Amino acid sequence: MNTADLGLPVDVPSTALFTDHYELTMLQAARANGTAERPSVFEVFTRRLPEGRRYGVVAGTGRVLDAVANFRFDADQLEYLRAHRVVDEDTLAWLAGYRFSGDIWGYPEGEVYLPGSPVLRVEGTFAECVLLETVILSILNHDSAIAAAASRMSSAAGDRPLIEMGARRTHELAAVAASRAAWIGGFSTTSNLAAGYRYGIPTTGTSAHAFTLVHDDERAAFEAQVASMGPDTTLLVDTYDVENAVRTAVEVAGPELGAVRIDSGDLLLVAHRVRDQLDALGARNTRIVVTSDLDEYAIASLAAAPVDAYGVGTQLVVGSGHPTCSMVYKLVARARTTEPGAPLEPVAKRSVGGKASVAGRKWAARRRDAAGIAEAEVVGTGEVPEELRESQLLVPLVTKGEVVAREPMSAARARHKAALEALPLSATQLSRGEPVIPTEYHLSEQAAERESPRARG
Repeated sequence: MNTADLGLPVDVPSTALFTDHYELTMLQAARANGTAERPSVFEVFTRRLPEGRRYGVVAGTGRVLDAVANFRFDADQLEYLRAHRVVDEDTLAWLAGYRFSGDIWGYPEGEVYLPGSPVLRVEGTFAECVLLETVILSILNHDSAIAAAASRMSSAAGDRPLIEMGARRTHELAAVAASRAAWIGGFSTTSNLAAGYRYGIPTTGTSAHAFTLVHDDERAAFEAQVASMGPDTTLLVDTYDVENAVRTAVEVAGPELGAVRIDSGDLLLVAHRVRDQLDALGARNTRIVVTSDLDEYAIASLAAAPVDAYGVGTQLVVGSGHPTCSMVYKLVARARTTEPGAPLEPVAKRSVGGKASVAGRKWAARRRDAAGIAEAEVVGTGEVPEELRESQLLVPLVTKGEVVAREPMSAARARHKAALEALPLSATQLSRGEPVIPTEYHLSEQAAERESPRARG
């Protein structure tokens, strides 16, 4: 299956029921009145970034491709739908043969996005596209939120590595996805073995407080760990008294002690004291790792501290206060007939309350200044201006139902680093602010007529 294409060991099961009830009832009604086969275009975008954030990060694209490829209704799932009378027999027969046969374009994984960016564009019949809404949004909203938090934390950490260790603070499957998104966003390793197994992310970890407590004293715990893992291990030194623990750690492991971990207290103060103590004991190369409910602000506050690495859990897997990106999946164009190649007409939701959308099948490009730094996200319909054709952001992901854009995660990780470097320097500021570059709309006359008043403004 798909994951084997990249040499990954875990297959993705059927995703067909990772959807909402009303997707199937819409399908049934549309099939009954003849609109199900109308050529249609859906787009994924967010109307705004989380408050104070300056950019978003696209993550989860690889998982979306797996989800689309595995959107298949097996016999047990169809029987469930039949038993609960979700849809009629005619619709069940159609679902039994469901295979997405359309096209998907999107921002490549790791790219940054702004409000209004058409992060994903799904094209096909209304019937085959509408079914994918829920699973696509659930993946992109979660993974992009985690990647954005990871990106901010990575920027705050600078050259110091970040360890993802949030598995115990979220759903067990979400934890694996979070590890993947965090690695794309700049984290170096994860504590989650499932993430290492599934995605090849480097894993790390040594011991917790329980290991110290199960021994009669701290020295016995350290001796056992060093005997098992060698002196280059990381010893946890804040179970009892940090100063005594550091002294004991160096006595047991010698000056070759790999690292000590501090998991509580005033990390800035304690890190300085521990560094001084390690140096005085001759362990000048012993690293200091800090953990304890860190977020990007806490990491930034430790920039001047003698810290060598950070371990981040809770705040990462909850998106550092923003666990979703509020992405939506909206129909933006459709044909009036079911004929292949029928002209598409822009459509848009016009409701008030900040939930309006912009009509039309859109392209996106990032305009840059003479130095190559981004200065605007340009979103448009119709012809792409000549000067922007080489700066377009959407790439083909699925063509006629076939995935065409599988890539190793290292490509997405490198892409994010490059995308961030091409933004204005203010992008990495942690202070609250507006999106780092504005979104400009270049709409065709037809799309502009359908556009909401809010979007025109």
